[in-house]
Amino acid sequence: MPVFRYQGRDKKGRKKAGRVTAENRREAVIKIREQGIAVISIEELTGLLYKEISVGQKKVKNQDLVIYIRQFSTLLKAGITVVEATNILARQTASKVLKKTLEDVAVSLDEGKPYSEAAEAHRHIYPPLFINMMRAGEAGGNMDEILERMAVYFEKQYQTRQKVKSAMMYPATVGFISIVIVIFLLSTVVPAFADMFASFGGELPWITRAILGMGDFFQAFWWLFLLLFISAYLGIQYIRSNKRTKYYFDLFMLRVPLFGKLLQKAGIARMTRTLSSLFTSSVPILQSLAIVEKVIGNEVLARVMKESRTSIEKGQSISVPMERHWAFPPMVTSMIAIGEKSGTMDLMLDKVADFYEMEVDNATDQIKSLIEPLMIVLLSFVVGGIVAAIAVPMFSIFETIK
Repeated sequence: MPVFRYQGRDKKGRKKAGRVTAENRREAVIKIREQGIAVISIEELTGLLYKEISVGQKKVKNQDLVIYIRQFSTLLKAGITVVEATNILARQTASKVLKKTLEDVAVSLDEGKPYSEAAEAHRHIYPPLFINMMRAGEAGGNMDEILERMAVYFEKQYQTRQKVKSAMMYPATVGFISIVIVIFLLSTVVPAFADMFASFGGELPWITRAILGMGDFFQAFWWLFLLLFISAYLGIQYIRSNKRTKYYFDLFMLRVPLFGKLLQKAGIARMTRTLSSLFTSSVPILQSLAIVEKVIGNEVLARVMKESRTSIEKGQSISVPMERHWAFPPMVTSMIAIGEKSGTMDLMLDKVADFYEMEVDNATDQIKSLIEPLMIVLLSFVVGGIVAAIAVPMFSIFETIK
């Protein structure tokens, strides 16, 4: 549990200092006030002796964040203040990380800080888009409307991301299960039958010898397969964490047949939806493009956003860099160009986002409908080969017995 050091004055005006243990700053202040001390300053002790040991920086799940934003929007529309809504959501959220974050935000709000500033202190929890939109809502006095827009935005982003994950995870899951089944058959079932066949004498068929050889190889070098799997996983994580290598990884993924089109459509939907929300909230265009560049999640598209920002700074059109890049279909660049000329950029971007979100839905259904029979055929071929390796010698044994 965190330890806080404080300075304050008692009821007689005498200086007091000490330490208190509490779940968060808010609870610490309450405990100090219960002792009759008015808090002047308080800080959490961050030394090794006072910190809980943890691995990595904890984050909030996308689902928990979406639920929080929707509930926050509902409470504000019902007339509840930001401070009260934050306290209510801190008590009822199921996420421990989000609960602690909201408690810290509530303390900052009690100190008179605006919500956007309090949230910015927890950038690993709140997305940059959310913080900037809250700042725009505070400046325009329409925080409830902005928050409602953010709730819709994050819900759609979450749904799109889940559909893409579902399409990507389906073949991976079936493939993993297939590998487990094959390993089990090769390491246990086939050798048992091989020993039984050997006791009857005679030469085993070529297919049985091949399957047995694969089983022996796996049993002897299983650690090599495990090492390759771990190395591949760590290598992908490193590539995705490095901005330069991530560009080539994203470029490769966009070029992958079938899945590349899905990722391209999902990226365009995310980009246009984000830009539309920012423009509707009157966020400056250069700042909007900078935010999209950070949250788009694809380095290839992010570089185009950077080029568009440079194009705007030079007094040119935002759509020019997009027209030169293969990742942006003509419909997208044409709609954006029309939006620039007519002053309806937010509306055009919203239409493009709606279209590509529907395209993601259709693409995921098509991928599942195509991959499912392919995976079934592949699994049938592999398992059928192993069954044949067992069945063929059995027929020979039956003929010998007859």
